[in-house]
Amino acid sequence: MQTIAERLHSARKGIDQAATSAHRPPNSVKLLAVSKTKPVSDIMEAYEAGQRMFGENYVQEGVEKVQELSHLSDIEWHMIGPIQSNKTKVVAEHFDWVQSVDREKIARRLNEQRPDSMPPLNVCIQVNIDDEESKSGVALSELDALVEFVNSQEHLTLRGLMAIPKANPNEQQQRETLTKLKELFDHYHTSLSNFDTLSVGMSGDMVEAIQHGSTMVRIGTAIFGKRDYPTE
Repeated sequence: MQTIAERLHSARKGIDQAATSAHRPPNSVKLLAVSKTKPVSDIMEAYEAGQRMFGENYVQEGVEKVQELSHLSDIEWHMIGPIQSNKTKVVAEHFDWVQSVDREKIARRLNEQRPDSMPPLNVCIQVNIDDEESKSGVALSELDALVEFVNSQEHLTLRGLMAIPKANPNEQQQRETLTKLKELFDHYHTSLSNFDTLSVGMSGDMVEAIQHGSTMVRIGTAIFGKRDYPTE
């Protein structure tokens, strides 16, 4: 069985190969290691293998890991799961990034609750790109307004867009979705100075996402192995 370090190396190699095939420099795509449901010992293995960006889906679990590893000041923690309004304060106080902002209420609370002693919270707006009822994310018709609001907040820095495309699409649907995301990203990237992140692509669609301009892929199982999903 491969170690976490070996799987991490394979993931990075796959990212580099996909970027090269898309005529992009390898360093144009960042790897977010999704460590949800995995123990701190697994995160430490990845850390010792050079990984510094970790993504958590569940607020309480993520906060506990941030606190336990607070002595490692160079870890960058990303909240990538849905956030309820009663959880915004602990998220604002512990995370470096939130990729799952999908409505003004959450953005406002994160801004108000971000401590003055911390740098602005990096934010990606989650877009419901395929208009799926079961998925979180802002509707395309409401995206402009949310971009404008987040960008106006003193304690938030709008970094880009995050999306979870429809599972198991046909090739044409996949291309259309990823092309649409890239067009949205390019539209805001040209006018907003810090807007540099398109977070799309997981183990199954990483190569296609990189071909369509993803700057950050979120890889979990391929690094840490299968998960048991808790309820928060």
